[in-house]
Amino acid sequence: MSAHPRRIRLKPWLIAQVDSNQYPGLQWVNPERKLFCIPWRHATRHGPAQDDENTVFKAWAQETGKYSEGVDEPDPAKWKANLRCALNKSREFKLIYDGTKDTPLQPYKIYEVCEGPPANGDTLAGEDQGYCLGEEEEELQKMTALTIADPSQGAEPLPPYAWPKQEASYPTPCGSSSFTLLPPAGAAAPTGPFAAPGKLPVPSPGGSLPLAALPDLPPADEALQPMEQFVPDLLISPHMLPLTDLEIKFQYRGRAASALTISNPHGCRLFHSSLPATREQVELFGPVTLEQVRFPGTEHIPSEKQRFYTHQLLDVMDRGLILELQGQDLYAIRLCQCKVFWAGPCATPRPGPNPLQRERKVKLFSLEGFLNGLILFQKGQTSTPPPYEIFFCFGEEWPDQKPKEKKLITVQVVPVAARLLLEMFSGELSWSADSIRLQISHPDLKDKMVEQFKELHQLWQNQQAEPAPWPMQASSMQQ
Repeated sequence: MSAHPRRIRLKPWLIAQVDSNQYPGLQWVNPERKLFCIPWRHATRHGPAQDDENTVFKAWAQETGKYSEGVDEPDPAKWKANLRCALNKSREFKLIYDGTKDTPLQPYKIYEVCEGPPANGDTLAGEDQGYCLGEEEEELQKMTALTIADPSQGAEPLPPYAWPKQEASYPTPCGSSSFTLLPPAGAAAPTGPFAAPGKLPVPSPGGSLPLAALPDLPPADEALQPMEQFVPDLLISPHMLPLTDLEIKFQYRGRAASALTISNPHGCRLFHSSLPATREQVELFGPVTLEQVRFPGTEHIPSEKQRFYTHQLLDVMDRGLILELQGQDLYAIRLCQCKVFWAGPCATPRPGPNPLQRERKVKLFSLEGFLNGLILFQKGQTSTPPPYEIFFCFGEEWPDQKPKEKKLITVQVVPVAARLLLEMFSGELSWSADSIRLQISHPDLKDKMVEQFKELHQLWQNQQAEPAPWPMQASSMQQ
């Protein structure tokens, strides 16, 4: 059992820790303004165990007598909660920026040291501060209601989406059969960061904030070598792209629950129910030709409160959410009683939450629009690449002030063809053509789309023909 809590002044102790440079990331970002940064790894972002061994949170717990090495069970979440409560109570520290509330999440907080004597004195560790909730539990305590359609209010006054009485296979530009482009079994899926790092809220005069390091990327010539043969072939023959493939990732409160890739030319239905979809119940569950994708279970959720609220949502997802492929576009049809909110390339820009109306067909992604955006980006007429990721939030309003990692159930959907095209032109696709199992169908795409691919191919050829920019700059400086 640990020793009795000791009465420690927070301000001089914490300033001394910042000055010591003893803890990674704990540093001054603006000494003149007395601003310092504390790394604040999100509770759902699990790293190596040793990451918790040398932190200011552990040091504060030891200093105040609330943790003794070799005596007490290590509890990094409790250590962090104790220091957070002490900072919140203190009048001599002011929270300037909380990256854990930002979107995308930034794993640090910035505090200001306030000058002058505080009104009620600095925090004295050891005083009875009451029970201090952890961040995860605190968020769940605030959860008062989930957005589920109230059956007592009747159906939402919207025209229902009319399913065809007889199931018909949806026509695709390449005929009735599909085509997929997948790595062989056991091969690692290609990865690469695309999002630009967020702007720092407070610039550092002598260095940068301790943001998470980006993964190492292979050298440019190594990454581009296999693509020199692969990219032109795909652009000349776009039917080789996996136009029907969708990557789907489920997250429960920021933690990965499951991930899969579907290759159904009709799309899929995300649901949670023991009732199977049948041909006789198309109006209830949608066409049986859809891939049936069940939400993952909750047995791995550690928090009892979180499991309770998650089950409340899953219990009203019997009918599910349809993701329907039609031509080269992706649509959503919400059937379930659970309300669904979303963000994506085709979402209308608007402040506040963006709901999917029940039984209303909504376009999520257009390959034609993506290709137009990619062409403009490659020509330098736009500064950012076109978006292609789609996010759904179930049972809670979104987008709002909370990051996605705080939501009970979120699902990310990625059209694989769009991701591959962007990776090709970003030089970040590292797997070679011989690792791909191609299943090619009839190349019968619309003329307009073929023209777009031709233009992309021409842009690629122009890029390969252009000399490197550095010698050009050097020669111009010599002149």
